[in-house]
Amino acid sequence: MMEMRIAVHGRLRSGSKDDRLIHILRQVSAAFPAVAICSGLNQALLEAGEEFNLPVINQHQLRTGNYTMLVSIGGDGTILEAARMVGNSGIPILGINNGRLGFLSSTPHEDTAAALNRLTQGDFIIEQRSLVQVSSSVNLFGKDNFSLNEITVHKSAKSSMIVVHAYLDGAFLNTYWADGLIISTPTGSTGYSLSAGGPILTPNSQSLIITPIAPHNLNVRPLVIPDNQHITLSVEGTAQDHLISLDSISCPLKPALTLDISKADFSVGLVRFHPEDYFNTLRSKLMWGIDRRN
Repeated sequence: MMEMRIAVHGRLRSGSKDDRLIHILRQVSAAFPAVAICSGLNQALLEAGEEFNLPVINQHQLRTGNYTMLVSIGGDGTILEAARMVGNSGIPILGINNGRLGFLSSTPHEDTAAALNRLTQGDFIIEQRSLVQVSSSVNLFGKDNFSLNEITVHKSAKSSMIVVHAYLDGAFLNTYWADGLIISTPTGSTGYSLSAGGPILTPNSQSLIITPIAPHNLNVRPLVIPDNQHITLSVEGTAQDHLISLDSISCPLKPALTLDISKADFSVGLVRFHPEDYFNTLRSKLMWGIDRRN
Protein backbone atom coordinates (compact mmCIF):
# COMPACT_ATOMS: atom_id res chain seq x y z
CA MET A 1 0.00 0.00 0.00
CA MET A 2 1.30 3.47 -0.88
CA GLU A 3 2.47 5.75 1.91
CA MET A 4 -0.42 7.69 3.43
CA ARG A 5 -0.04 11.45 3.72
CA ILE A 6 -2.25 12.59 6.60
CA ALA A 7 -3.48 16.09 7.44
CA VAL A 8 -5.05 16.80 10.82
CA HIS A 9 -7.77 19.30 11.64
CA GLY A 10 -9.31 19.83 15.06
CA ARG A 11 -10.98 22.26 17.36
CA LEU A 12 -10.32 23.21 20.97
CA ARG A 13 -11.32 26.19 23.03
CA SER A 14 -8.99 29.09 22.42
CA GLY A 15 -6.32 29.38 25.10
CA SER A 16 -7.32 26.12 26.82
CA LYS A 17 -5.52 22.82 26.97
CA ASP A 18 -7.25 19.76 25.60
CA ASP A 19 -5.31 16.72 26.83
CA ARG A 20 -7.44 14.26 24.87
CA LEU A 21 -7.01 16.09 21.56
CA ILE A 22 -3.26 16.37 22.18
CA HIS A 23 -3.07 12.63 22.92
CA ILE A 24 -4.97 11.78 19.72
CA LEU A 25 -2.72 14.07 17.68
CA ARG A 26 0.35 12.35 19.11
CA GLN A 27 -1.12 8.95 18.20
CA VAL A 28 -1.71 10.10 14.61
CA SER A 29 1.77 11.56 14.23
CA ALA A 30 3.30 8.33 15.60
CA ALA A 31 1.26 6.09 13.29
CA PHE A 32 2.18 7.74 9.98
CA PRO A 33 5.51 9.06 8.66
CA ALA A 34 3.93 11.97 6.75
CA VAL A 35 1.60 14.07 8.93
CA ALA A 36 0.79 17.77 8.63
CA ILE A 37 -1.32 19.94 10.91
CA CYS A 38 -3.85 22.46 9.60
CA SER A 39 -3.09 26.06 10.43
CA GLY A 40 -6.22 26.74 12.49
CA LEU A 41 -5.55 23.85 14.85
CA ASN A 42 -1.86 24.72 15.05
CA GLN A 43 -2.69 28.29 16.08
CA ALA A 44 -5.12 27.10 18.77
CA LEU A 45 -2.51 24.70 20.15
CA LEU A 46 0.14 27.43 20.26
CA GLU A 47 -2.27 29.64 22.21
CA ALA A 48 -2.75 26.73 24.64
CA GLY A 49 1.02 26.39 25.08
CA GLU A 50 1.45 23.27 22.93
CA GLU A 51 3.80 23.03 19.96
CA PHE A 52 4.16 20.09 17.59
CA ASN A 53 7.09 19.57 15.29
CA LEU A 54 4.86 18.99 12.28
CA PRO A 55 4.49 20.82 8.95
CA VAL A 56 1.70 23.42 9.04
CA ILE A 57 -0.57 23.76 6.02
CA ASN A 58 -3.41 26.05 4.98
CA GLN A 59 -6.56 25.12 3.06
CA HIS A 60 -4.99 25.66 -0.37
CA GLN A 61 -2.01 23.47 0.52
CA LEU A 62 -4.35 20.78 1.84
CA ARG A 63 -6.34 20.64 -1.39
CA THR A 64 -3.28 20.67 -3.66
CA GLY A 65 -0.78 18.70 -1.59
CA ASN A 66 -1.75 15.15 -2.54
CA TYR A 67 -2.92 14.29 0.95
CA THR A 68 -4.45 10.85 1.37
CA MET A 69 -6.80 11.71 4.21
CA LEU A 70 -7.88 14.45 6.60
CA VAL A 71 -8.26 13.36 10.22
CA SER A 72 -10.82 15.53 12.01
CA ILE A 73 -10.53 15.57 15.82
CA GLY A 74 -13.64 17.03 17.43
CA GLY A 75 -17.38 16.84 17.13
CA ASP A 76 -19.83 17.16 14.28
CA GLY A 77 -19.15 20.87 13.87
CA THR A 78 -15.50 20.04 13.26
CA ILE A 79 -16.52 17.57 10.55
CA LEU A 80 -18.56 20.31 8.86
CA GLU A 81 -15.46 22.54 8.92
CA ALA A 82 -13.37 19.67 7.54
CA ALA A 83 -15.80 19.15 4.66
CA ARG A 84 -15.46 22.81 3.75
CA MET A 85 -11.67 22.53 3.94
CA VAL A 86 -11.35 19.55 1.58
CA GLY A 87 -13.94 20.90 -0.87
CA ASN A 88 -13.85 19.12 -4.22
CA SER A 89 -10.33 17.75 -3.70
CA GLY A 90 -11.59 14.19 -3.14
CA ILE A 91 -9.71 13.87 0.17
CA PRO A 92 -11.74 11.65 2.53
CA ILE A 93 -12.29 12.55 6.18
CA LEU A 94 -11.88 10.37 9.26
CA GLY A 95 -13.81 11.84 12.18
CA ILE A 96 -12.49 11.01 15.66
CA ASN A 97 -15.07 12.11 18.20
CA ASN A 98 -13.63 14.47 20.78
CA GLY A 99 -16.91 16.33 21.19
CA ARG A 100 -20.31 15.45 22.64
CA LEU A 101 -22.77 13.85 20.21
CA GLY A 102 -20.38 12.53 17.58
CA PHE A 103 -22.94 11.64 14.93
CA LEU A 104 -20.70 12.35 11.93
CA SER A 105 -17.49 11.87 13.93
CA SER A 106 -18.36 8.23 14.39
CA THR A 107 -15.01 6.89 15.68
CA PRO A 108 -14.92 7.15 19.51
CA HIS A 109 -11.73 8.74 20.84
CA GLU A 110 -10.96 5.61 22.88
CA ASP A 111 -10.85 3.61 19.60
CA THR A 112 -8.24 5.86 18.00
CA ALA A 113 -5.37 3.35 18.12
CA ALA A 114 -7.47 0.58 16.55
CA ALA A 115 -8.81 2.95 13.89
CA LEU A 116 -5.33 4.14 12.93
CA ASN A 117 -4.13 0.54 12.69
CA ARG A 118 -7.01 -0.28 10.34
CA LEU A 119 -6.11 2.74 8.22
CA THR A 120 -2.55 1.50 7.82
CA GLN A 121 -3.92 -1.91 6.78
CA GLY A 122 -6.36 -0.40 4.29
CA ASP A 123 -9.23 -1.93 6.25
CA PHE A 124 -11.88 0.76 5.78
CA ILE A 125 -14.51 2.01 3.39
CA ILE A 126 -15.22 5.53 2.14
CA GLU A 127 -18.85 6.58 2.28
CA GLN A 128 -19.65 9.33 -0.20
CA ARG A 129 -21.94 12.08 1.10
CA SER A 130 -23.76 14.46 -1.24
CA LEU A 131 -23.60 18.23 -0.82
CA VAL A 132 -25.93 21.11 -1.58
CA GLN A 133 -24.80 24.36 -3.19
CA VAL A 134 -26.20 27.84 -3.75
CA SER A 135 -25.64 30.44 -6.45
CA SER A 136 -27.05 33.90 -7.14
CA SER A 137 -26.25 37.13 -8.95
CA VAL A 138 -24.19 38.11 -5.86
CA ASN A 139 -21.18 35.96 -4.98
CA LEU A 140 -22.22 35.26 -1.39
CA PHE A 141 -19.65 32.64 -0.34
CA GLY A 142 -17.01 32.72 -3.04
CA LYS A 143 -16.01 29.32 -4.45
CA ASP A 144 -17.00 27.55 -1.23
CA ASN A 145 -20.73 27.92 -1.84
CA PHE A 146 -21.58 24.39 -0.67
CA SER A 147 -22.55 22.63 2.54
CA LEU A 148 -22.64 19.08 3.85
CA ASN A 149 -25.72 19.45 6.06
CA GLU A 150 -27.98 22.22 4.84
CA ILE A 151 -28.56 25.64 3.35
CA THR A 152 -30.90 27.79 5.42
CA VAL A 153 -32.57 31.13 4.77
CA HIS A 154 -33.90 32.67 7.96
CA LYS A 155 -34.95 35.90 9.55
CA SER A 156 -32.49 38.16 11.30
CA ALA A 157 -32.67 38.78 15.04
CA LYS A 158 -34.41 42.13 14.52
CA SER A 159 -37.05 40.94 12.06
CA SER A 160 -40.29 39.03 12.34
CA MET A 161 -41.50 36.26 10.06
CA ILE A 162 -40.21 36.15 6.48
CA VAL A 163 -41.96 35.13 3.26
CA VAL A 164 -40.14 32.63 1.04
CA HIS A 165 -41.36 31.94 -2.51
CA ALA A 166 -40.13 28.51 -3.66
CA TYR A 167 -39.97 27.01 -7.17
CA LEU A 168 -38.92 23.55 -8.38
CA ASP A 169 -37.34 23.44 -11.84
CA GLY A 170 -39.03 26.77 -12.55
CA ALA A 171 -42.52 25.66 -11.49
CA PHE A 172 -44.11 27.36 -8.48
CA LEU A 173 -44.05 25.14 -5.38
CA ASN A 174 -45.27 27.18 -2.43
CA THR A 175 -44.99 30.39 -0.48
CA TYR A 176 -43.75 29.83 3.07
CA TRP A 177 -44.61 32.25 5.87
CA ALA A 178 -42.10 31.17 8.50
CA ASP A 179 -38.98 31.98 10.47
CA GLY A 180 -37.01 30.39 7.65
CA LEU A 181 -36.56 27.49 5.26
CA ILE A 182 -34.03 24.65 5.39
CA ILE A 183 -32.78 22.82 2.29
CA SER A 184 -31.16 19.70 3.70
CA THR A 185 -29.06 16.85 2.33
CA PRO A 186 -29.57 13.29 3.59
CA THR A 187 -26.58 13.85 5.88
CA GLY A 188 -28.24 16.98 7.26
CA SER A 189 -31.53 15.16 7.84
CA THR A 190 -30.38 14.37 11.38
CA GLY A 191 -29.38 17.98 12.06
CA TYR A 192 -31.29 21.26 11.91
CA SER A 193 -33.99 19.82 9.64
CA LEU A 194 -34.76 17.07 12.16
CA SER A 195 -35.17 19.61 14.96
CA ALA A 196 -37.66 21.48 12.76
CA GLY A 197 -39.73 18.33 12.19
CA GLY A 198 -38.08 16.95 9.06
CA PRO A 199 -37.69 13.22 8.29
CA ILE A 200 -34.55 11.11 8.64
CA LEU A 201 -33.03 9.93 5.35
CA THR A 202 -30.33 7.32 4.92
CA PRO A 203 -27.04 8.83 3.66
CA ASN A 204 -27.31 7.26 0.20
CA SER A 205 -30.81 8.63 -0.45
CA GLN A 206 -30.76 10.67 -3.63
CA SER A 207 -32.99 13.35 -2.18
CA LEU A 208 -33.19 16.81 -0.66
CA ILE A 209 -35.52 17.93 2.12
CA ILE A 210 -37.36 21.28 2.17
CA THR A 211 -38.23 22.00 5.82
CA PRO A 212 -39.94 25.19 7.02
CA ILE A 213 -38.89 26.65 10.38
CA ALA A 214 -41.84 27.53 12.62
CA PRO A 215 -44.28 27.98 9.72
CA HIS A 216 -47.31 30.20 10.22
CA ASN A 217 -49.39 27.85 8.04
CA LEU A 218 -50.49 24.82 10.08
CA ASN A 219 -50.85 22.63 6.99
CA VAL A 220 -47.30 23.17 5.68
CA ARG A 221 -45.08 20.12 6.13
CA PRO A 222 -41.52 19.14 5.16
CA LEU A 223 -41.15 17.88 1.59
CA VAL A 224 -38.70 15.31 0.18
CA ILE A 225 -37.72 15.84 -3.46
CA PRO A 226 -35.29 14.14 -5.88
CA ASP A 227 -31.85 15.72 -5.65
CA ASN A 228 -31.70 16.31 -9.41
CA GLN A 229 -34.31 19.06 -9.10
CA HIS A 230 -33.30 22.71 -8.86
CA ILE A 231 -34.79 24.90 -6.16
CA THR A 232 -35.25 28.64 -6.63
CA LEU A 233 -35.99 30.85 -3.62
CA SER A 234 -36.81 34.51 -3.21
CA VAL A 235 -37.28 36.03 0.23
CA GLU A 236 -39.40 38.93 1.44
CA GLY A 237 -39.63 40.51 4.87
CA THR A 238 -39.93 43.74 6.80
CA ALA A 239 -36.21 43.94 7.60
CA GLN A 240 -33.59 45.13 5.13
CA ASP A 241 -31.43 42.07 5.70
CA HIS A 242 -32.18 38.41 6.16
CA LEU A 243 -29.62 35.66 6.63
CA ILE A 244 -28.41 32.72 4.59
CA SER A 245 -26.37 29.97 6.26
CA LEU A 246 -24.27 27.16 4.86
CA ASP A 247 -23.90 24.82 7.81
CA SER A 248 -22.07 26.96 10.39
CA ILE A 249 -21.25 30.04 8.29
CA SER A 250 -23.70 32.85 7.55
CA CYS A 251 -23.93 36.10 5.64
CA PRO A 252 -26.60 38.80 5.15
CA LEU A 253 -29.14 38.27 2.39
CA LYS A 254 -30.68 41.26 0.69
CA PRO A 255 -34.44 41.14 -0.02
CA ALA A 256 -35.57 40.11 -3.53
CA LEU A 257 -32.27 38.35 -4.27
CA THR A 258 -32.97 35.10 -6.12
CA LEU A 259 -31.20 31.98 -4.85
CA ASP A 260 -30.59 28.90 -7.00
CA ILE A 261 -30.04 25.79 -4.88
CA SER A 262 -29.09 22.35 -6.16
CA LYS A 263 -27.06 19.26 -5.41
CA ALA A 264 -23.33 19.95 -5.80
CA ASP A 265 -21.48 18.22 -8.63
CA PHE A 266 -19.01 16.62 -6.20
CA SER A 267 -19.25 14.75 -2.92
CA VAL A 268 -17.26 14.38 0.31
CA GLY A 269 -16.04 11.01 1.53
CA LEU A 270 -16.32 9.94 5.18
CA VAL A 271 -14.17 7.05 6.39
CA ARG A 272 -16.15 4.20 7.93
CA PHE A 273 -15.01 0.92 9.46
CA HIS A 274 -18.42 -0.76 9.67
CA PRO A 275 -21.17 -0.51 7.01
CA GLU A 276 -23.81 -0.54 9.76
CA ASP A 277 -22.35 2.51 11.53
CA TYR A 278 -25.26 4.75 10.50
CA PHE A 279 -28.04 2.73 12.12
CA ASN A 280 -25.94 1.98 15.19
CA THR A 281 -25.44 5.72 15.55
CA LEU A 282 -29.16 6.42 15.15
CA ARG A 283 -29.93 4.02 17.97
CA SER A 284 -27.11 5.02 20.30
CA LYS A 285 -26.89 8.78 19.71
CA LEU A 286 -30.48 9.77 18.86
CA MET A 287 -32.14 7.03 20.95
CA TRP A 288 -33.99 5.87 17.81
CA GLY A 289 -36.37 3.04 18.64
CA ILE A 290 -35.62 3.14 22.38
CA ASP A 291 -38.66 2.14 24.44
CA ARG A 292 -38.55 4.19 27.62
CA ARG A 293 -41.21 1.96 29.18
CA ASN A 294 -38.64 -0.81 29.69
